[in-house]
Amino acid sequence: MTQTLRGKTAIVTGSSRGIGAQVALTLAQAGATVVVNYAKDKLAADKVCEAILESGGQCLAVKSDVSKPAEVKKLFTTVCEQFKQIDILVNNAGILLFKEITDIQDEEFDRIVDVNFKSVFYMLREAATKLADHGRVVTISSTVTRLMLPKYGAYAATKAAVEQLTRIFAREMGKRGITANNILPGPVDTELFRAGKTAADIERMAEMAALGRIGNTHDIA
Repeated sequence: MTQTLRGKTAIVTGSSRGIGAQVALTLAQAGATVVVNYAKDKLAADKVCEAILESGGQCLAVKSDVSKPAEVKKLFTTVCEQFKQIDILVNNAGILLFKEITDIQDEEFDRIVDVNFKSVFYMLREAATKLADHGRVVTISSTVTRLMLPKYGAYAATKAAVEQLTRIFAREMGKRGITANNILPGPVDTELFRAGKTAADIERMAEMAALGRIGNTHDIA
C-alpha cells in the first residue's frame, strides 16, 4: 500500500477489535501513526498495536472510555503531548442493543446513548480545537438508519443522531479545510454484529445484501 499518510497521526476509537481494529491496521499500512483507543480490553488493543509494529508501523494504545467527557479530554491531551498534532479521527466506538423497544430497560437505553451518541459528541467537541487544519473525520454509522428493522430501534436512533452531528460538524469546520464524513456499513461479521442473533437472523441479513453475504472488516477499512 502507498504510504500516503506518512507523517499523519490518527485516533481510532474502539479499535481493539472488529471494524476499528481493521481501520487502525489499514491507516498504519498507509503510513499513519495510529492511536488505538480502547475502554477495557488492554490485551486486545496491545495485539492490534503489535500487528502494526510488526508490519513496520507506529502505534500507541490508549485506554479511554470515550462516553465520559473527562476521559475524552485526557485522550486528546495524551495524544497531543505524544505526537504534537492530530490529523485524523475515526469515531468507531459503539455497542449494539438488539431488543424490541418495549423490552429495553432505562439503564440499557442510557448506556447505548452514552457510548454511541455522547461519545461522538465529546470527540467532535475536542476535535474542533485539537484537530489540525485540513484534518479528516470519519464517523462509523450503519445502514440500519435507513431501514425499519425490528429490534434495532435504539441502535438506529443513536447512529442517525451521530450522522447528523457529523454533517453539521463538517459545515462548521469547513473554513479550516477539515472534512467530516459518515460511513454506513451493512451487516459486517464482527463480534458486535453477531451478539444476540441466531444463525437464521444472520442468514436473513446476508440475503438482503447485493453480494449475498455479510461483509467483513476489510470491506469497510
